[in-house]
Amino acid sequence: MSKFEYARLADAVAAEIASGALKPGDRLPPQRVFAYERKIATSTASRVYTELLRRGLVVGEVGRGTFISGEARRGIAAPAEPRGARIDLEFNYPMLPTQSALIARSLEGLNRPEALDIALRQATSTGTPGLRKVAAEYLTRQNRDWSPSPDQMVFTANGRQCIAAALAASVPAGGRCGVEALTYPFIKGIAARLGVTLVPLAMDEHGVRPDAVQKAHREAHLSALYIQPVIQNPLGITMPSARRADLLRVVEKLDLIVIEDMVYGFLDDEPPLAALAPDRCVVLDSLSKKVAPGLSLGFIVSPPRLRENVMAAVRSGGWTAPGFAFAAAHRLMGDGTAAELARLKRIDAQQRQKIAAACLSGLEVQANPKSYHLWLTLPPHWRSQTFVAAAARRDIALTPSTTFAASPGHAPNAVRLALAAPPIEQLETALRTLSGMLRAKEEDFDETE
Repeated sequence: MSKFEYARLADAVAAEIASGALKPGDRLPPQRVFAYERKIATSTASRVYTELLRRGLVVGEVGRGTFISGEARRGIAAPAEPRGARIDLEFNYPMLPTQSALIARSLEGLNRPEALDIALRQATSTGTPGLRKVAAEYLTRQNRDWSPSPDQMVFTANGRQCIAAALAASVPAGGRCGVEALTYPFIKGIAARLGVTLVPLAMDEHGVRPDAVQKAHREAHLSALYIQPVIQNPLGITMPSARRADLLRVVEKLDLIVIEDMVYGFLDDEPPLAALAPDRCVVLDSLSKKVAPGLSLGFIVSPPRLRENVMAAVRSGGWTAPGFAFAAAHRLMGDGTAAELARLKRIDAQQRQKIAAACLSGLEVQANPKSYHLWLTLPPHWRSQTFVAAAARRDIALTPSTTFAASPGHAPNAVRLALAAPPIEQLETALRTLSGMLRAKEEDFDETE
């Protein structure tokens, strides 16, 4: 058999998906059965399934098998744009009813010609000395036991650009970066564009396991880790002190850089790992969750030895924030508005978690009571992709576990629920609807209803 036979067979399965002969949610036979039916070696069947996973045409669910992806026509580049569902439990941007008025007061006068003259000028990756000072002070107030220097600050337009710049500065093209086995989805596309290979790292209830980092590094050299030590997305884990110390000992021994994403850190009091290892850690943050997605600014707090590389990555990537974003952020952080919004959103997140706990009582939920999201393991009679599709038919948007899996063939049978977007009344309605679905059987929610 030709060494490219597996690709031809993968093309044949792809054609069946495109024609509708295989539909989202259909289960492919076990690889041994597929090999027998196609009269090929089991090893070739394994390569076919691997190729289908790579293309995003199928998803693997641990202990359940391989299924045609509900996102097969769209591929695996990134989660979709918001789909206009009546109740959005997919995207996680908290917006309080009072926040626009607070922001408006903070930005009052920014439309004056003399203010706009400054705000509309060409900006740089490091902003102004005043902005760096205000940003460093803001992050110091937000994170106990950690005081970044203004000279460490580099800015981008948003958090995703922070990830791209930090990854480009820390990992060479062709290099490897360790990530949590379930991680922020957009890093997969960012890494692919930069030519960086992501290596999934095993986790437990405390976060990334240090022995998993050592094992991955032994198998092939890692340059860095990308992790979320505080209110991890999607699991909500905040790494305890003992795990932090153990992980940093391994990081020091292996001479690794830690890229730590603190975008949800404002919801907790725990500091970044940089408080313990400032020369090893690149801290990422932004205003998108604290303030609003439409008025964001990304922060990179870099060790001095990496700062020039980070600045160069921001410039070459075209990720410099516009001057107006700098001017707005300066005001919001300087006058306390950003801090007040963070305080109010802490209260809001905790209220929403209490509602979720009541509505989903008796189900297998992993949640941090301070978080804006939770991880819901589905009962055996539901599969992740099918449950998401059934919820969508009730105008509720969810995110399947496959979106977060760093390795597409190793997704647990679960979904993430983002609690931030809907009004409280809608949130409770959606959660009670999902609870009722979970207590019913999958066949009660077929595509014809």
